Amino acid sequence: MIIVKSNLERLSELNQAAESGGGADRIAKQHKAGKLTARERIDLLLDPGTFVETDKLKTHRCNDFEMAEQRIPGDGVVTGYGRVDGRIVYVFAQDFTVFGGSLSGAFAEKICKIMDLAMKTGAPVIGLNDSGGARIQEGVVSLAGYADIFTRNVLASGVIPQISAIMGPCAGGAVYSPVITDLIFMVEKTSYMFITGPDVIKTVTSEDVTMEQLGGASVHNEISGVAHFQDVSEAATIARIRTVLSYLPSNNLTEAPRFATSDPSDRADAELNTLVPTDSNKPYEMRDLLKRVVDDGIFFEVHEHYAPNIVCGFARLGGRSVGIVANNPVHLAGCLDIDASVKAARFVRLCDCFNIPVVTFVDVPGFLPGVKQEYGGIIRHGAKLLYAYAEATVPKITVITRKAYGGAYDVMASKHLRADLNFAYPTAEVAVMGPDGAVNIVYRKQIAEAADPVAARKEYIEKYKELFANPFKVAELGYIDAIITPSDTRKRLIEALELLANKRDENPPKKHGNIPL
Repeated sequence: MIIVKSNLERLSELNQAAESGGGADRIAKQHKAGKLTARERIDLLLDPGTFVETDKLKTHRCNDFEMAEQRIPGDGVVTGYGRVDGRIVYVFAQDFTVFGGSLSGAFAEKICKIMDLAMKTGAPVIGLNDSGGARIQEGVVSLAGYADIFTRNVLASGVIPQISAIMGPCAGGAVYSPVITDLIFMVEKTSYMFITGPDVIKTVTSEDVTMEQLGGASVHNEISGVAHFQDVSEAATIARIRTVLSYLPSNNLTEAPRFATSDPSDRADAELNTLVPTDSNKPYEMRDLLKRVVDDGIFFEVHEHYAPNIVCGFARLGGRSVGIVANNPVHLAGCLDIDASVKAARFVRLCDCFNIPVVTFVDVPGFLPGVKQEYGGIIRHGAKLLYAYAEATVPKITVITRKAYGGAYDVMASKHLRADLNFAYPTAEVAVMGPDGAVNIVYRKQIAEAADPVAARKEYIEKYKELFANPFKVAELGYIDAIITPSDTRKRLIEALELLANKRDENPPKKHGNIPL
């Protein structure tokens, strides 16, 4: 007797098969490795009960290598949409329990479908990556699938926020989709990114290296700068993704959400009047200054462990989302080097893409000198930051807290790069170079001819400081709009943001500029 199942029974079985992924044994193995399943990750990310799955029953179409007998509904990636703090987002989560999360043609089609929907509806896309790479059995079909995703990443860039979390391995061609996205998150000890793995490197170069040493979270957060965040657990990573979304708009045509704050907009902080040392060679922690200025002292740092001589991150001022870029004198005296220039340029462009005002705090003695920097292309990389600031049309507010020397003065959101409002503390020093170097050029002859060259040099240094180691000359020229009392920084910035709330600025019509990559 043939038993014919109803479509409802069949649907129930298929849904159960899709939700079971690679089966209980593989799920247990995933948990043993300290990793959540794709569906568990989505449940943590989205508001409870809001996930709507798409293509749940889609399977691969490969019949080679006995793949016809190995079809699992969903095919190794869970896709759909839901809400984060009430706002629509699209999500895909690669399922390592199914074919090692490897990408097939069908797998890629699922991702492309939600990316297309995200673009049509103007909502962020979040990718939770945990994949062994291209599915070898499908050959060039899987490679084509990657390229289809890459194309959508590029077209969506600057239109909708794209966020990537690396929750396991991410190797070969798979790394290029995350790196095109806006922000990359990694988990310590369980996530990896590399073009070629340790075995291939051993064969080709004879180098012995572990996966952690080659492409772990600390490597990409501290050394390569590929990733922006690292956390000790997947739960912490997902919580941080939810937080960063609160600072971003849903797309490039909307504004970031505003949040009410009990922190008074006119709050003065007397500690700021003495936080910046009058001794220009004495360092201080710029983050301490930032936290005293922003709403409720909350500064959400981006790229915290990379190029620490510059600080980038999100905060709120009067409830408005802002991006902050600040030199940090604690590291390399706040000099701009290759890594700091690229880090800040990328962040400024991210803010400009999504209508987030940029507030810049300047304490920079110049670009870092040295053969290594010149050979590494500091000229080209430093120009990226200059380009980013000059190109940005969002509100741009600058505060010079102390040093602003040489070309670094120009680059750090100066008035000449179309900054809207430029302020300076009384401790500000704006000049071509520092006093010690300047007198060796300007007063070289007088020092050489002096009866006591050491005393003469000291005298000329003091004279130079009197002329330039203060903000008054630059204020006379109109290159700053006001010298402000440090304790009033918060009030002045919030007033400036309100003034610039309806700013409209456009760049000349063009296909795109040619940033010095």
